[in-house]
Amino acid sequence: MGKLETELLKGTLEGIVLATVSARPAYGYEITARLRDQGFSDIAEGTVYALLVRIERRGLVDVEKVPSEKGPPRKVYSLNAQGREYLEEFWRTWSFLAERLEQLREGGNQPTDPPSTRLSRS
Repeated sequence: MGKLETELLKGTLEGIVLATVSARPAYGYEITARLRDQGFSDIAEGTVYALLVRIERRGLVDVEKVPSEKGPPRKVYSLNAQGREYLEEFWRTWSFLAERLEQLREGGNQPTDPPSTRLSRS
C-alpha cells in the first residue's frame, strides 16, 4: 500500500469499520477478516483493535462479551443509534467529497451549492 493510500485510509477507517459492523455484529478478528475480504488486505489487526477501543469509548457501538471456545470471552461489537447517526454523516460527507473530487478530475466544475450547505443537509 502506498503512502497516499495509507493516509487516506487512516482518515476513513473509522467509517469503514462502522459500516462493516452495521452489516452484522462481529468481534475484532472477524471485522479484520471482513475488511480483508473487501480488499483492505494491508490493514493490521492491531489497527482495527485500537480503532474499536476508540469507537467504544465514543459510544458508537454496543459491546457484548460472548463466551469463546478458545480462551477468554470475545467482545462482539454492534452499531447502536449514535453509531448509526455517525455512519450516516460519514456517508453524506463521503458522497460530498467524492462528487467534488470527480468534478475536479473532470475539469474543475464548480459545485452549485456551497460546501457548508451540502454537508449540513440531512
